Order: sequence, then structure tokens, then C-alpha cells
Amino acid sequence: MAHPKRKISKTRRDKRRTHYKAVAPTLAKDPTTGEMHLYHRAHWHEGKLYYRGQVLIDKEEEATA
Repeated sequence: MAHPKRKISKTRRDKRRTHYKAVAPTLAKDPTTGEMHLYHRAHWHEGKLYYRGQVLIDKEEEATA
């Protein structure tokens, strides 16, 4: 196995790792409700599950059924 000839300092190691950054999540605005949500994800708004402006699940209808 290869071994380093000299110890790599903490500063040098940390410089190499600077490219790994946390990125802010991409947000989208629902066209129907105006609610901000994660891009390509369904989201709940007032008891309904929306995806791409359409209702997928309605909790009130399920409770009555």
C-alpha cells in the first residue's frame, strides 16, 4: 500500500474539502394554492395533498367514506 512521505497538514486537507458545500433546496410555487414546496415533491395544504397543481388525496373525503 502507498504511504505518504510527509504528514498532510489540517489546513491542506481542509482546502481540498472546501468544494463540498451545502446547497439550498430548490423551491417551487404551487400554481393552485400559491404554497412554496420542495421541487418535484407533493405537499399538504389545508388537508389536501397537492402535486403539480392537482389534488391527489383529500383527508376530508377519506374521513367521511
